[in-house]
Amino acid sequence: MPMYDYIYNTLDKSSDMLYEKSLERQGQLPDVVHLTHLTTPESIYHLRLGISSFASEPYTSKWYFWLMWPVTLWSMIVTWIYGNTFTVERNLFKNLNLQTWAIPKYRVQYVMQWQRETINNLIEEAIMEADQKGIKVLSLGLLNQASNIFLFFLLHPQDEKLNNNGELYIKRNPQIKVKVVDGSSLAVAVVLNSIPKGTTQVVLGGHLSKVANAIALALCQGGEKVMTLREEEYKKLESNLSPEAATNLVPSKNYASKIWLVGDGLSEDEQLKAPKGTLFIPFSQFPPRKVRKDCFYLHTPAMVTPKHFENVDSCENWLPRRVMSAWRVAGILHALEDWQEHECGSMMFDIEKVWKASLDHGFQPITIASAFESKA
Repeated sequence: MPMYDYIYNTLDKSSDMLYEKSLERQGQLPDVVHLTHLTTPESIYHLRLGISSFASEPYTSKWYFWLMWPVTLWSMIVTWIYGNTFTVERNLFKNLNLQTWAIPKYRVQYVMQWQRETINNLIEEAIMEADQKGIKVLSLGLLNQASNIFLFFLLHPQDEKLNNNGELYIKRNPQIKVKVVDGSSLAVAVVLNSIPKGTTQVVLGGHLSKVANAIALALCQGGEKVMTLREEEYKKLESNLSPEAATNLVPSKNYASKIWLVGDGLSEDEQLKAPKGTLFIPFSQFPPRKVRKDCFYLHTPAMVTPKHFENVDSCENWLPRRVMSAWRVAGILHALEDWQEHECGSMMFDIEKVWKASLDHGFQPITIASAFESKA
């Protein structure tokens, strides 16, 4: 306790000088930045700069958050006034310095048309800041890709592309050196490797996205049957497939498969059509609401981090401790492998190549057993 050292004259004489020198030293710049955002007003408590005990556990809504509403409201006002991206976490992976930046916007704001320009500007400013600082890679997390905002699609179908998985910022700033990564290739690889061996047919539900399209294409080309829940989704997927692969895409009528690949927008009624014991495997950034108690839900696309991943003292949203979203892992792999291309827009890396790279660097898939532990 420095105060008592001062009182009893036991303070090391060099402490003040060391403190002054530490203030003069510039902070170490990161090699990789993951750009995320707040999800709910209460999610501020689950950040490392919030309450440490909450941050160390997966995010869940708790009844006593209502008692903390005055503090929550104050934090909302602060984020609204401050209005700048802020650093929420710093990590070390081998020789890479990593940081997580958060945009002070909530999930609900991403579906508001009048917030669209503000959010896009914040994302673009973060990319330009990363480029100016010499950061190698910036990965886009949650709705910062802005291609999976399903509610916005429903309200404004003419704006379906939004920033098109970050492609908008690359077109506006073609001179930037920082690589923008949406992580779609690794997300697809994680989902495909989460499907139990021997599966011959799956149900694909929820709103389509870049990840969903790539999953359907890979499965149909591999000979697995892909059944869609909605006619319009069937038509969209069919238009992207070769005639040979399209024979494995069928509109679902009996919902017999017990493997469901699901994204945003999966309704409760659709979940109720699944047979008992169904395994729901999300391909979206946000997990589906757990409606069935007789079924099992896997985590959103994620991987277990290796032991040498340092300073992991908080959970990433709803994921368990030391489990990281595929989109965040993808940015780290991009820097480790020194890949020189952006992964945004319609750009996709070779799925097998990305999956092998993740395993080579010590990341591990989440076992199916964890799905049974997450039984609703």
